[in-house]
Amino acid sequence: MATLVAYEDSESEDESLDQQDGVGSYQEATQCHLMELKVQPQRTWLESQLDVRGEESSSSQKQTSSFSSHADFQKTALLPSTPAVKKHKRPCTIPSNVRPYIPKRQRLVTSSIDKEENITGDLHRKDAQLLSTVSPKVKLHLSQIPAAAGIPKKLLLSLQGHQGPVNTLQWCPLPQKSHLLLSASMDKTFKVWDGAESGRCLRVYTCHSGAVRDACWSPSGHQILSGSFDNTAVVTDVETGQCIVKANNQFKVMCVVSHPTNPEVFMCGGYSSMVNAWDSRCCKIVKVYKAGIQQTLDILFLRGGLDIITSSDSVSRDSADRTLIAWDFQSTAKISNQIYHERYTCPSLALHPHEDSFVAQTNGDYVAVFNSQRPYRMNKRRRYEGHKVEGYAVQCDFSLDGTLLVSGSSTGSAHFYDYHNARLLYSLQAHRHPCLCVAQHPVLPTTAATCDWGGEIKVWH
Repeated sequence: MATLVAYEDSESEDESLDQQDGVGSYQEATQCHLMELKVQPQRTWLESQLDVRGEESSSSQKQTSSFSSHADFQKTALLPSTPAVKKHKRPCTIPSNVRPYIPKRQRLVTSSIDKEENITGDLHRKDAQLLSTVSPKVKLHLSQIPAAAGIPKKLLLSLQGHQGPVNTLQWCPLPQKSHLLLSASMDKTFKVWDGAESGRCLRVYTCHSGAVRDACWSPSGHQILSGSFDNTAVVTDVETGQCIVKANNQFKVMCVVSHPTNPEVFMCGGYSSMVNAWDSRCCKIVKVYKAGIQQTLDILFLRGGLDIITSSDSVSRDSADRTLIAWDFQSTAKISNQIYHERYTCPSLALHPHEDSFVAQTNGDYVAVFNSQRPYRMNKRRRYEGHKVEGYAVQCDFSLDGTLLVSGSSTGSAHFYDYHNARLLYSLQAHRHPCLCVAQHPVLPTTAATCDWGGEIKVWH
């Protein structure tokens, strides 16, 4: 019995040793296989399964023997399924001589976009050329002797684009660029148009955040001076549209004007009792003219820029004291404030191109004439009547030879007067809204531009 027991014990011990060796070899194989597959999180699960299988083998020899006999089957059952190894695809290379396929709809869209870009690019180049070259229509008249000014009666162009009232118009003073027409509007912009041939807007300037009340060309024609209700006066380059100088006046600017002989100096007036003279080179106020008035409506340089005439809305009960004030430009001293003695304000002023005289548009529905030499007396025998002002800032202007005086009207018409005898020559019904400005062309003898309160600009010939 002892031998039998010893035999059974030895056999059980051998079986347990074999079992441990099998489990150890199995575990080592499993760990090696997991190291090869690099599946680290599944090692704890295998170990737990091995522990459970060990407990079952100690409780039952039959299950242990079956486990040892079918070790290969248990290995395959316990091992997780090997994930499929993804093969990296090689990048597809397209030969250089093969074009990729593009859908027809996309081809049509891209071709239309390219055409639009080409068209806009061509237009920008043409506009830039028109800003710097001479118009063929104007070039024909440059070599000829200037003819006498005529009265335009037919519509040539209708310029649409402004979204607010157009306050002023001015042709470029340089004869080679006189086809350029400047307009300032209450829609916060001022524009340059081809007013001789195409009538296209060449450039839009958005330098102001408020309504542009006045704008004028520099004597060279390369810059534009503008004044706005945003309290600033801006000097802008015509071709690039960049702001060169921006002067803050601390009041709403209603009128701007450049010095006739010193283009670096310009003056600003508006809702203030002062008129400022700026130097664009240093962007500083160099002179201040204190008048003790409510607002300045217009500024006019007399011959040579030595004297200045300012127009204000200061009207007393019995006379229009300080309505027109004459200043000495250098000393900023008042020369006279008793020039105009009637109880009307003067919204605009204009200087005769050849004679020693200037005119003032009045709210009395007439244009008054004054001598441009001291003491600036008014000619009481001659006045230009027939148009209406009615509180609008209606402007007046002279033709190039000085024989015609033109004026707008609140009725929408443009009036042409003979300057020497004050006779009304022709009344042109130009607009439905009040006509604020009439600008005679400096080169073309029978061409004029008009603008109205509705934002419309027209060129007549």
